Amino acid sequence: MKNFRLHVFLVVARRLSFTKAAEELYITQPAVTKQINVLEHNMNTKLFERKGTHIELTRSGKMLVEYGQKIEKLYEQLYFDLNILNQKEKGKLSIGASTTVTQYVLPQLLANFLEKFEDISINIINGNTEQIEQSLRKNEIDIGIIEGQSKRSEIHYSEFLEDEIVFVVRNSHPAARKNMISLDELRLMPLVIRENGSGTREVISFHLKKHNLKFNDFNVVLEFGSTEGIKNYILNSDTVAILSLNSILKELHRNELTVLKIEDIRIYRKFNFIFSEGKLNPLTNLFLEFAKHYNF
Repeated sequence: MKNFRLHVFLVVARRLSFTKAAEELYITQPAVTKQINVLEHNMNTKLFERKGTHIELTRSGKMLVEYGQKIEKLYEQLYFDLNILNQKEKGKLSIGASTTVTQYVLPQLLANFLEKFEDISINIINGNTEQIEQSLRKNEIDIGIIEGQSKRSEIHYSEFLEDEIVFVVRNSHPAARKNMISLDELRLMPLVIRENGSGTREVISFHLKKHNLKFNDFNVVLEFGSTEGIKNYILNSDTVAILSLNSILKELHRNELTVLKIEDIRIYRKFNFIFSEGKLNPLTNLFLEFAKHYNF
Protein backbone atom coordinates (compact mmCIF):
# COMPACT_ATOMS: atom_id res chain seq x y z
CA MET A 1 0.00 0.00 0.00
CA LYS A 2 1.73 3.19 -1.22
CA ASN A 3 1.00 6.57 -2.68
CA PHE A 4 2.29 5.80 -6.16
CA ARG A 5 3.09 9.39 -7.16
CA LEU A 6 5.02 9.98 -3.94
CA HIS A 7 6.84 6.68 -4.40
CA VAL A 8 7.87 7.68 -7.93
CA PHE A 9 9.25 10.95 -6.57
CA LEU A 10 11.26 9.17 -3.84
CA VAL A 11 12.80 6.77 -6.37
CA VAL A 12 13.78 9.67 -8.65
CA ALA A 13 15.18 11.55 -5.65
CA ARG A 14 17.26 8.53 -4.65
CA ARG A 15 18.53 7.73 -8.14
CA LEU A 16 18.71 11.38 -9.33
CA SER A 17 17.78 10.12 -12.77
CA PHE A 18 14.41 9.87 -14.50
CA THR A 19 15.75 7.07 -16.72
CA LYS A 20 17.08 4.94 -13.87
CA ALA A 21 13.91 5.55 -11.84
CA ALA A 22 11.79 4.38 -14.81
CA GLU A 23 13.87 1.20 -15.06
CA GLU A 24 13.51 0.48 -11.34
CA LEU A 25 9.75 1.14 -11.40
CA TYR A 26 9.17 -0.78 -14.66
CA ILE A 27 7.38 2.17 -16.26
CA THR A 28 8.35 4.52 -19.11
CA GLN A 29 10.40 7.66 -18.61
CA PRO A 30 7.54 9.89 -19.87
CA ALA A 31 5.31 8.29 -17.22
CA VAL A 32 7.86 9.17 -14.54
CA THR A 33 8.11 12.74 -15.84
CA LYS A 34 4.31 13.06 -15.84
CA GLN A 35 4.04 11.95 -12.21
CA ILE A 36 6.70 14.46 -11.12
CA ASN A 37 5.07 17.26 -13.13
CA VAL A 38 1.67 16.57 -11.54
CA LEU A 39 3.26 16.47 -8.08
CA GLU A 40 5.04 19.80 -8.68
CA HIS A 41 1.78 21.32 -9.97
CA ASN A 42 -0.25 20.10 -6.99
CA MET A 43 2.33 21.35 -4.51
CA ASN A 44 2.99 24.56 -6.43
CA THR A 45 6.76 24.15 -6.13
CA LYS A 46 9.73 22.89 -8.13
CA LEU A 47 11.19 19.64 -6.81
CA PHE A 48 14.18 19.17 -9.16
CA GLU A 49 16.66 21.47 -10.88
CA ARG A 50 18.17 20.31 -14.13
CA LYS A 51 21.94 20.82 -14.20
CA GLY A 52 23.10 19.94 -17.70
CA THR A 53 22.81 16.18 -18.06
CA HIS A 54 21.83 15.50 -14.45
CA ILE A 55 19.25 16.66 -11.91
CA GLU A 56 19.45 17.89 -8.32
CA LEU A 57 16.86 18.24 -5.58
CA THR A 58 15.65 21.73 -4.75
CA ARG A 59 15.11 22.80 -1.14
CA SER A 60 11.45 21.87 -1.57
CA GLY A 61 12.49 18.50 -3.00
CA LYS A 62 14.76 17.78 -0.03
CA MET A 63 11.93 18.63 2.34
CA LEU A 64 9.54 16.35 0.47
CA VAL A 65 12.08 13.50 0.68
CA GLU A 66 12.16 13.88 4.46
CA TYR A 67 8.39 13.90 4.80
CA GLY A 68 7.84 11.35 2.04
CA GLN A 69 10.01 8.74 3.75
CA LYS A 70 8.01 9.18 6.95
CA ILE A 71 4.73 8.90 5.02
CA GLU A 72 5.84 5.68 3.31
CA LYS A 73 6.76 4.19 6.69
CA LEU A 74 3.33 5.14 8.01
CA TYR A 75 1.70 3.46 4.99
CA GLU A 76 3.71 0.31 5.73
CA GLN A 77 2.66 0.41 9.39
CA LEU A 78 -0.99 0.96 8.44
CA TYR A 79 -0.90 -1.95 5.99
CA PHE A 80 0.64 -4.20 8.62
CA ASP A 81 -1.83 -3.15 11.34
CA LEU A 82 -4.81 -3.67 9.01
CA ASN A 83 -3.54 -7.14 8.15
CA ILE A 84 -3.22 -8.19 11.79
CA LEU A 85 -6.38 -6.45 13.03
CA ASN A 86 -8.56 -9.53 12.74
CA GLN A 87 -5.95 -12.14 13.49
CA LYS A 88 -6.76 -14.19 16.58
CA GLU A 89 -3.46 -15.90 17.18
CA LYS A 90 -3.12 -17.92 20.37
CA GLY A 91 -0.30 -19.79 21.98
CA LYS A 92 3.05 -19.41 23.70
CA LEU A 93 6.14 -17.86 22.18
CA SER A 94 9.62 -18.37 23.62
CA ILE A 95 12.08 -15.58 22.89
CA GLY A 96 15.75 -15.58 23.74
CA ALA A 97 17.54 -12.25 23.93
CA SER A 98 20.95 -10.99 24.85
CA THR A 99 21.23 -8.82 27.95
CA THR A 100 21.22 -5.44 26.24
CA VAL A 101 18.18 -6.31 24.14
CA THR A 102 16.27 -7.80 27.09
CA GLN A 103 16.81 -4.79 29.32
CA TYR A 104 16.69 -1.87 26.93
CA VAL A 105 14.86 -2.86 23.71
CA LEU A 106 12.34 -5.64 24.38
CA PRO A 107 10.19 -4.10 27.17
CA GLN A 108 8.47 -1.44 25.04
CA LEU A 109 8.25 -3.78 22.03
CA LEU A 110 6.61 -6.59 24.02
CA ALA A 111 4.22 -4.22 25.78
CA ASN A 112 2.85 -3.09 22.41
CA PHE A 113 2.85 -6.62 20.97
CA LEU A 114 0.85 -8.08 23.87
CA GLU A 115 -1.57 -5.16 23.76
CA LYS A 116 -2.51 -6.23 20.23
CA PHE A 117 -2.35 -10.00 20.85
CA GLU A 118 -3.82 -10.66 24.27
CA ASP A 119 -4.12 -14.43 23.74
CA ILE A 120 -0.40 -14.92 23.21
CA SER A 121 1.87 -15.58 26.20
CA ILE A 122 5.59 -14.96 26.02
CA ASN A 123 8.50 -16.57 27.80
CA ILE A 124 11.82 -14.70 27.81
CA ILE A 125 15.19 -16.40 28.18
CA ASN A 126 18.05 -14.02 28.86
CA GLY A 127 21.70 -14.72 28.17
CA ASN A 128 24.69 -13.60 26.19
CA THR A 129 24.90 -14.15 22.45
CA GLU A 130 26.60 -17.53 22.75
CA GLN A 131 23.99 -18.81 25.22
CA ILE A 132 21.06 -17.64 23.08
CA GLU A 133 22.47 -19.37 20.01
CA GLN A 134 22.83 -22.57 22.04
CA SER A 135 19.22 -22.27 23.28
CA LEU A 136 18.00 -21.98 19.70
CA ARG A 137 19.99 -25.02 18.60
CA LYS A 138 18.47 -27.01 21.48
CA ASN A 139 14.95 -25.84 20.48
CA GLU A 140 14.50 -24.13 23.86
CA ILE A 141 13.37 -20.92 22.12
CA ASP A 142 11.45 -20.10 18.94
CA ILE A 143 13.41 -16.98 18.04
CA GLY A 144 16.34 -15.02 19.42
CA ILE A 145 17.60 -11.45 19.28
CA ILE A 146 21.33 -11.18 19.64
CA GLU A 147 24.29 -8.89 19.19
CA GLY A 148 27.60 -9.86 17.71
CA GLN A 149 29.38 -11.08 14.62
CA SER A 150 29.15 -14.90 14.91
CA LYS A 151 27.60 -16.86 12.06
CA ARG A 152 26.50 -20.50 12.32
CA SER A 153 25.38 -22.36 9.21
CA GLU A 154 22.33 -23.91 10.88
CA ILE A 155 21.03 -20.51 12.08
CA HIS A 156 19.36 -17.83 9.96
CA TYR A 157 20.35 -14.25 10.82
CA SER A 158 18.14 -11.26 9.98
CA GLU A 159 18.97 -7.61 10.77
CA PHE A 160 16.77 -5.88 13.34
CA LEU A 161 18.19 -2.64 14.79
CA GLU A 162 21.40 -0.63 14.69
CA ASP A 163 23.19 0.23 17.93
CA GLU A 164 26.31 2.24 18.77
CA ILE A 165 28.94 1.10 21.25
CA VAL A 166 30.52 3.98 23.17
CA PHE A 167 33.29 4.61 25.67
CA VAL A 168 31.79 6.15 28.78
CA VAL A 169 32.87 7.60 32.14
CA ARG A 170 31.13 9.22 35.08
CA ASN A 171 30.70 12.98 34.77
CA SER A 172 33.29 13.74 37.44
CA HIS A 173 36.00 11.79 35.58
CA PRO A 174 38.85 14.09 34.41
CA ALA A 175 38.48 12.80 30.85
CA ALA A 176 34.82 13.90 30.75
CA ARG A 177 35.97 17.47 30.15
CA LYS A 178 38.06 16.59 27.08
CA ASN A 179 36.75 17.00 23.55
CA MET A 180 38.69 14.03 22.23
CA ILE A 181 40.73 11.14 23.63
CA SER A 182 43.57 9.56 21.65
CA LEU A 183 44.02 5.81 21.47
CA ASP A 184 47.33 6.11 23.34
CA GLU A 185 45.57 7.93 26.19
CA LEU A 186 42.79 5.36 26.24
CA ARG A 187 45.22 2.45 26.50
CA LEU A 188 46.52 3.83 29.79
CA MET A 189 43.10 4.28 31.41
CA PRO A 190 41.62 1.54 33.63
CA LEU A 191 38.98 -0.21 31.55
CA VAL A 192 35.90 -2.24 32.52
CA ILE A 193 34.49 -4.63 29.91
CA ARG A 194 31.85 -7.34 29.45
CA GLU A 195 32.65 -11.02 29.94
CA ASN A 196 33.77 -13.55 27.33
CA GLY A 197 30.79 -14.70 25.26
CA SER A 198 29.15 -11.28 25.39
CA GLY A 199 27.99 -9.95 22.02
CA THR A 200 29.07 -6.45 23.02
CA ARG A 201 32.59 -7.69 23.72
CA GLU A 202 32.68 -9.61 20.45
CA VAL A 203 31.71 -6.53 18.44
CA ILE A 204 34.31 -4.37 20.20
CA SER A 205 37.02 -6.97 19.60
CA PHE A 206 36.07 -7.10 15.91
CA HIS A 207 36.46 -3.31 15.54
CA LEU A 208 39.68 -3.13 17.55
CA LYS A 209 41.27 -5.60 15.13
CA LYS A 210 40.81 -3.00 12.39
CA HIS A 211 43.31 -0.88 14.36
CA ASN A 212 45.59 -3.86 15.03
CA LEU A 213 44.53 -3.79 18.68
CA LYS A 214 43.18 -6.35 21.14
CA PHE A 215 41.98 -6.18 24.73
CA ASN A 216 45.44 -7.23 25.99
CA ASP A 217 46.71 -3.88 24.69
CA PHE A 218 44.50 -2.06 27.21
CA ASN A 219 44.53 -1.70 30.98
CA VAL A 220 41.55 -4.00 31.65
CA VAL A 221 40.95 -4.01 35.42
CA LEU A 222 37.59 -5.79 35.60
CA GLU A 223 35.21 -7.97 33.59
CA PHE A 224 31.49 -7.90 34.41
CA GLY A 225 28.70 -10.25 33.41
CA SER A 226 26.07 -7.50 33.22
CA THR A 227 25.68 -4.02 31.81
CA GLU A 228 23.97 -2.77 34.97
CA GLY A 229 26.91 -4.00 37.03
CA ILE A 230 29.33 -2.07 34.84
CA LYS A 231 27.23 1.10 35.04
CA ASN A 232 27.05 0.96 38.82
CA TYR A 233 30.79 0.34 39.02
CA ILE A 234 31.87 3.24 36.83
CA LEU A 235 29.46 5.58 38.63
CA ASN A 236 31.61 4.94 41.70
CA SER A 237 35.08 4.86 40.17
CA ASP A 238 37.31 6.67 37.69
CA THR A 239 37.27 3.87 35.13
CA VAL A 240 36.21 3.74 31.51
CA ALA A 241 33.53 1.36 30.28
CA ILE A 242 32.47 0.30 26.79
CA LEU A 243 28.68 0.05 26.61
CA SER A 244 25.72 0.16 24.28
CA LEU A 245 24.40 3.68 23.81
CA ASN A 246 20.89 2.28 24.26
CA SER A 247 21.84 1.06 27.73
CA ILE A 248 22.89 4.46 29.12
CA LEU A 249 20.19 6.82 27.82
CA LYS A 250 18.73 7.43 31.29
CA GLU A 251 22.15 8.13 32.82
CA LEU A 252 23.01 10.54 30.00
CA HIS A 253 19.69 12.32 30.47
CA ARG A 254 20.41 12.65 34.21
CA ASN A 255 23.95 13.93 33.46
CA GLU A 256 25.51 11.07 35.41
CA LEU A 257 27.62 9.66 32.57
CA THR A 258 29.57 11.18 29.68
CA VAL A 259 30.40 9.60 26.33
CA LEU A 260 34.06 9.94 25.39
CA LYS A 261 34.99 10.71 21.80
CA ILE A 262 37.86 8.42 20.87
CA GLU A 263 40.09 9.45 17.99
CA ASP A 264 39.53 7.31 14.88
CA ILE A 265 37.10 4.90 16.58
CA ARG A 266 33.34 4.63 15.99
CA ILE A 267 31.73 1.30 16.77
CA TYR A 268 28.34 0.32 15.37
CA ARG A 269 26.64 -3.05 15.45
CA LYS A 270 23.40 -4.67 14.39
CA PHE A 271 20.97 -6.47 16.64
CA ASN A 272 19.97 -9.58 14.71
CA PHE A 273 17.03 -11.92 14.82
CA ILE A 274 18.08 -15.55 14.80
CA PHE A 275 15.89 -18.53 14.03
CA SER A 276 16.35 -22.04 12.71
CA GLU A 277 16.64 -22.42 8.94
CA GLY A 278 13.34 -23.47 7.41
CA LYS A 279 9.74 -22.35 7.66
CA LEU A 280 8.79 -20.25 10.71
CA ASN A 281 5.79 -21.22 12.78
CA PRO A 282 2.89 -18.67 12.63
CA LEU A 283 3.55 -17.10 16.07
CA THR A 284 7.26 -16.64 15.41
CA ASN A 285 6.57 -15.11 12.00
CA LEU A 286 3.94 -12.79 13.49
CA PHE A 287 6.35 -11.51 16.15
CA LEU A 288 9.14 -11.12 13.59
CA GLU A 289 6.97 -9.01 11.28
CA PHE A 290 5.60 -6.96 14.18
CA ALA A 291 9.10 -6.17 15.45
CA LYS A 292 10.34 -5.19 12.00
CA HIS A 293 7.45 -2.75 11.59
CA TYR A 294 7.64 -1.37 15.13
CA ASN A 295 8.54 2.32 15.28
CA PHE A 296 11.37 2.69 17.78
